[in-house]
Amino acid sequence: MGWARAAVGLVAVVAAGALLVSGGDEADPRTPDGLPGMPPPFLGVAVLGDGGLTAAVDAYGNVVDLRDGPAGEALIENPADRQAAGTVASDTGIQAWARIAGGPSLPMWRADSVRQRYFPGMSALQTVALFDGARVEIIQAARGQALAMAVDGGGASVGIRGAADLGCERQRDGRAVTLLCSADKRDEGSPLDGVAAADQRWLERGRPLGAAAPGWAERMYERSLLVLRALTDRETGAVAAGARDGWAYVWPRDASAVAIAFASAGYRAEAERVTRFLLGLGLEHAARFHGDGSPIPDRAAQGDAIGWVAAASQAAGFGSARQAAHILAGGEAIPWRDRADYWEGDPGDYLGNAIASHADVSDFKGHSDPGKSDTPLVGLVRVAGEAGSGLDSAAAWAVRPFSMPRLYPAARATLKRLASQATPYGITPGEGWPGGEDPWTAPTAWSAWSLAALGERRQALRMMQALRRAATPAGDLPERVDARTGIPRSTTPLAWSHAFAILALRQLWPS
Repeated sequence: MGWARAAVGLVAVVAAGALLVSGGDEADPRTPDGLPGMPPPFLGVAVLGDGGLTAAVDAYGNVVDLRDGPAGEALIENPADRQAAGTVASDTGIQAWARIAGGPSLPMWRADSVRQRYFPGMSALQTVALFDGARVEIIQAARGQALAMAVDGGGASVGIRGAADLGCERQRDGRAVTLLCSADKRDEGSPLDGVAAADQRWLERGRPLGAAAPGWAERMYERSLLVLRALTDRETGAVAAGARDGWAYVWPRDASAVAIAFASAGYRAEAERVTRFLLGLGLEHAARFHGDGSPIPDRAAQGDAIGWVAAASQAAGFGSARQAAHILAGGEAIPWRDRADYWEGDPGDYLGNAIASHADVSDFKGHSDPGKSDTPLVGLVRVAGEAGSGLDSAAAWAVRPFSMPRLYPAARATLKRLASQATPYGITPGEGWPGGEDPWTAPTAWSAWSLAALGERRQALRMMQALRRAATPAGDLPERVDARTGIPRSTTPLAWSHAFAILALRQLWPS
């Protein structure tokens, strides 16, 4: 399969992005149906890049989000509210289509079957669709400021749609077609020309898992590291929560976990870069930030941000967490009360915020029967003074990364009880969670990390097995999955989840 080369200005790419907006002033379109047992089209389930141009690809090989940097401006518009409402236009993004035996041209979501995987040790993706025996292969990669996509039809005639206005260059060779989009004229060649060697060199810089780690753990570890690399701006250290509209921002809590994971895995330079970005933010001004560090004013600062950034500062080698917290809080106590927490709802006095701030959590002790204070203590509830608010998985934070040994017994009881209520795909954030029964991978992963640190290896491995089931076939961790099918229901992959997966794996198999 031959690869083309092109160099186009970023201005041309950005200007064309408006032409790909889903929906409009007319009647809302409908998202096409996906194949049975698979996510719908236009929900990203894989991410490509090395901290430069960042692409999200759906389960059918469509490029459904493209940005100049992980937390940069969208070059393909695919609004999250339209994804949730099922009103994404069928021409969104960059798509491969196939014509079989002179029949009509069909998109990949009309195939008989589709399977997808990353190439081992690479941030390059292969999607294979079968149409009545004809095999269509899509290979995609992003490196630096360039995105490449190659489609080989085998017994089918294939084409690529939706990229003409992005200024990309394409080349046809028999039944194969290639596309290269570049936002930097200095880029030479296709991203696949050296992506394998570059990714392998980067992976070799880090610390491996211990020699006793099983193959599945090594694969999850490697994929998680490559996901974090793709979602971390290689120049500024800005970490996008995910490559998706509404998630391609920097949350201090999420990015701090990424910095801690990088440091644990031996990527000190990456950890320092992420932490410097976080230390330069006005943490009191917002809950999330643009990739340039400016605040997004729609949500007030949350009560755990200072504590998480302080923990990242210590992990990156910038001094103790207490010193950093003292400086970030202006010499005062960390303002965690009457603030939103990681559930991102109404302000209140919440467990996670208290733990991140090393505050007194005596008011968070819960009983086996919330209505009877004389029943045995079973763990830590979400809301101070409200025993009926339910156990909160943020109790894990009192073990890792905010080590508070006096809370270990309560944290252990909390996590073991939540683990006993787990679905095959993991746990929800807590017993009082109002968002339905779908399990979330970040709480599942951070519970595994702290259970392993407490010596509860069997329970920790149960949580890791749930993560394995929740992962996509390519190995990415969705924010949440359907409680019955394990199909991704939200942003995939999520940086936060992969950061905790790395930390849990390193706790279970240290090197």
